[in-house]
Amino acid sequence: MAVMSRGVARAVPLAPAVVLLALFMLGPVVWSFYGSFTNTALTGPTAANPEWIGFDNYIGLIGDPDFPKSLWLTVVFVFASAVVGQNVLGIALAGLLRSAVRPVRSIASTVVVAAWVLPEIVAAFAAYAFFHSEGTLNAMLGGVGITGPDWLYSTPMLAVVLANVWRGTAFSMMVYSAALAEVPPELTEAAQLDGANGLQRLAWVTLPVIRRSISTNLMLTTLQTLSVFTLIYVMTGGGPGTDSSTLPILAYQEAFKFAQVGYGTAIATVMIVVGGIFSVIYIRALRPEVD
Repeated sequence: MAVMSRGVARAVPLAPAVVLLALFMLGPVVWSFYGSFTNTALTGPTAANPEWIGFDNYIGLIGDPDFPKSLWLTVVFVFASAVVGQNVLGIALAGLLRSAVRPVRSIASTVVVAAWVLPEIVAAFAAYAFFHSEGTLNAMLGGVGITGPDWLYSTPMLAVVLANVWRGTAFSMMVYSAALAEVPPELTEAAQLDGANGLQRLAWVTLPVIRRSISTNLMLTTLQTLSVFTLIYVMTGGGPGTDSSTLPILAYQEAFKFAQVGYGTAIATVMIVVGGIFSVIYIRALRPEVD
């Protein structure tokens, strides 16, 4: 009884935070889930009096040719820019900066972190100016006699993936820098004495030691990238056509451009499910190492 009383006493100060989290984080999720089963719209009679329509929105998604394409583009965008791009480049930069001299480390860290601390809208316009047909990238290519394509039209997904890697790698770099600092040097020294080269030490010593940081960072970067909207909308608007229309872009267009809020929230609900699937994959794949 005394133990229970102490537990309640410790939980009381957390109650306001729990209430706020439930109100501002769980509340929108519940409303989105409910709204996905209605025909809520921005205009017309259903704007004021939406009706319950069951699974009609989800059935409509199955028959919508834009939805499977957007779902696939979302998976590609998340995997290429978050799972591979930000994590691989982040750990590579963290490792390189640990062995660099202080001036180089300071300059490189500042350059990388600058993209992360910029407001997303500013970073989006900077990426747009870089990949535009008359932008910085083609100007640099023109300086060496190469005529660059219109990146935002011919390869829109490549452009937004690279822009998101540039924008988000700093976070992974800082996470892995802190993790690498906790790796006991005697472990790597012992592996080196046993004849392990750099890649072998990374694979068999460093990565297993920082596995918890890897799993946490994978989760955070995946969920953050899944919800990226401003960067893609500013750079391509989801185009040309629907060639870079990920789920957040498609949900926005359906809800606010075509005024079908219920249909748009159904797409948002699918995004939550996709994020949950990624989370389960990470937890199950890393459970043996974590336990």
